[in-house]
Amino acid sequence: MPANPLPQLPSLLEAPAFPPIRRGPLTTLQVNLGYRCNQACSHCHVNAGPNRTEMMDGATVALIPPVLAARGLRCLDLTGGAPELHPQFRELVVAARRLGVEVIDRCNLTILSEPGQEDLAGFLADQGVTVVASLPCYSADNVDRQRGSGVFARSIAALRQLNALGYGQPGRGLPLHLVYNPQGPTLPPPQAQLEAEYRRVLAAEFGVEFTSLYALANMPIQRFATWLEAQGQLAAYQALLQARHRPENLAQVMCRSLISVDWQGWLFDCDFNQQLGLAAAGSRPRPHLRSLLEWDPEGDPVVVAHHCFGCTAGGGSSCGGALGSG
Repeated sequence: MPANPLPQLPSLLEAPAFPPIRRGPLTTLQVNLGYRCNQACSHCHVNAGPNRTEMMDGATVALIPPVLAARGLRCLDLTGGAPELHPQFRELVVAARRLGVEVIDRCNLTILSEPGQEDLAGFLADQGVTVVASLPCYSADNVDRQRGSGVFARSIAALRQLNALGYGQPGRGLPLHLVYNPQGPTLPPPQAQLEAEYRRVLAAEFGVEFTSLYALANMPIQRFATWLEAQGQLAAYQALLQARHRPENLAQVMCRSLISVDWQGWLFDCDFNQQLGLAAAGSRPRPHLRSLLEWDPEGDPVVVAHHCFGCTAGGGSSCGGALGSG
């Protein structure tokens, strides 16, 4: 896959702090339903895996539809771990769709072939759920190295299953977005160029179609940060992100329109701040999901730190892919 080498970069101590940001109108509630996952990927910023037990309780799940209605939100973005492993995942999807809210499922694809999930793809299609699926490369060796042996083959099988249900097919109303992550401490190549290459290879070699590709930078936190540190590359990667910062990307970063909820119901400005324990400023010291029944966060400051350069470096990176031309 394309990569850009680490250049000679300034020390972190010489570089400026991340610029201040304030929220715009809230449109998206991103909910982490828990850290349990059927995979343990090397780039995972959540440290998710099969042995994690953290899971959102029923009372907190029950708060989600009323919050969507109270704030007039347009999108519920479900993540994890593997969000589909939460016992109330399907119940929550149905409730949100009844409100007319778009539901995004951040899907690792292999979950579709796990025991007990054989009807999951059909359920997602029946509910009109948008699928955002991890596929960090179109090469089996690269994917299996990052995500585990056999993951690429299972992912291709899942994509074919989704295609057969209408996902990624023009005019069917079932969006299927793929997600690319670099293999190491590099920035993604230009998203449009990479998407064209994905389309060519996946169609020619596997008969797979998709709606669009999101090219995301790896965040230097949690499991990926630990790996970088072991390789002696953490400081250089952080400096790379800072050196490639583009101020024009600030207007489009996801924290201006999205708020993140952890498995306990606490609110954060984004999923990355959630993993670092940087709570949203809010109207109280530690705002909870129930706060959104009354509180509108528009205009509040976003909590920023050095990792935020991962969202503004180069073409920019958010839950919806690149922000600029790169």
